[in-house]
Amino acid sequence: MKNKINTDYKVGDLIYDANIYDGLNTFLSDLYFYKKWLPKNKNAKILELCCGTGRLTLPIARDGYNICGVDYTSSMLEQAKVKASDAGLEINFIEADVRRLDLQEKFDLIFIPFNSIHHLYKNEDLFKALEGVKKHLKKGGLFLLDCFNPSIRYIVESEKEQKVIAEYATSDGREVLIKQTMRYESATQINRIKWHYFINGEFHSTQNMDMRLFFPQELDSYLEWEGFNIVHKFGSFKEDAFNDNSDKQIYVLALLGESI
Repeated sequence: MKNKINTDYKVGDLIYDANIYDGLNTFLSDLYFYKKWLPKNKNAKILELCCGTGRLTLPIARDGYNICGVDYTSSMLEQAKVKASDAGLEINFIEADVRRLDLQEKFDLIFIPFNSIHHLYKNEDLFKALEGVKKHLKKGGLFLLDCFNPSIRYIVESEKEQKVIAEYATSDGREVLIKQTMRYESATQINRIKWHYFINGEFHSTQNMDMRLFFPQELDSYLEWEGFNIVHKFGSFKEDAFNDNSDKQIYVLALLGESI
């Protein structure tokens, strides 16, 4: 009898600890890309799905846009609300599952940043999320998303040994070191990533960071199947053409039959 595949995929609670998360994720290279594609009309309605603690939401709101942020994790949203309040910004943050989205309104631009679709572990999860995007996107609107371009070479090399992937200090005074191990499940395309946390010099815990990998032709087909026209596909936030060596898959999408 064949071994049954364990389908208990998840992201560990410590990874979504707001201060741990914010201390790790300080880069803004993706922000400039997403801001470039915002409508020129500041009255346009923007929706960010999987917004986390508002790393992108806040600067877009600061530019005068009407942006709504949705996330599944309450602790992340609480941090986002505090940061928005401290900045004097009024942003509607909503706790919701992107697979069951029903906001009763439509938006001029919707985006899912920061590799978030990798946590939609099954095809049906992805399809439900894309259906939700279609339901909330205005005619003539744009849908943007980014994710990794899977590297078999990187996966093979990373399975061999534990590697340090981050070392930083949090705003609440913790010194954090993260070491990574991984094991790839080819049957499910799930990369079983484990982050081993050392806090203030001592081992703290091991946290799952499971990610579903989407290969380029596969994801193109899924998006087109779900009714999206691929207007652009880039390999970096500098808008380099997607190719064999691209680390990222970055999409600018419109509803099928529409163009920009």
